[in-house]
Amino acid sequence: MKKIFISSDHAGFQLKEQIKKKFSKKFIFKDLGTNNSAVSVNYPDYAHKLCKKVADNTKNVGILVCGSGIGMSMAANRHKKIRAAVCYSVKNTKLSRLHNNANIITLGSRLTNRDTAFKCIDAFINTKFEGGRHIKRIKKL
Repeated sequence: MKKIFISSDHAGFQLKEQIKKKFSKKFIFKDLGTNNSAVSVNYPDYAHKLCKKVADNTKNVGILVCGSGIGMSMAANRHKKIRAAVCYSVKNTKLSRLHNNANIITLGSRLTNRDTAFKCIDAFINTKFEGGRHIKRIKKL
């Protein structure tokens, strides 16, 4: 089974738990926190922790969840070797993998319903990078 790193802030905690439950038979999750939705936390702390794990190995992927997905994406993309994409539809998720070789999906729990988030995760995991003309663009990041 594929190991996936997952992390959230307080706003993303419930969706993170639903993701782990939904995909528990397909993936092994390494949950890097937060472990409480009632205590406000700073999303960059959780994004940075996950990015260090994903950057360690090119086969690693991660899921970050916050209220909008934007904050986690901004924090994650400050790291070398990280390409985090805010995903809100199956189409934009597939494109994030096909063209950008995203290695982290970020989801907004306040903007994306649970079923759409699940479909995005399926698309993220099952879509492979096209390579080709996209490689030179990624190298410029």
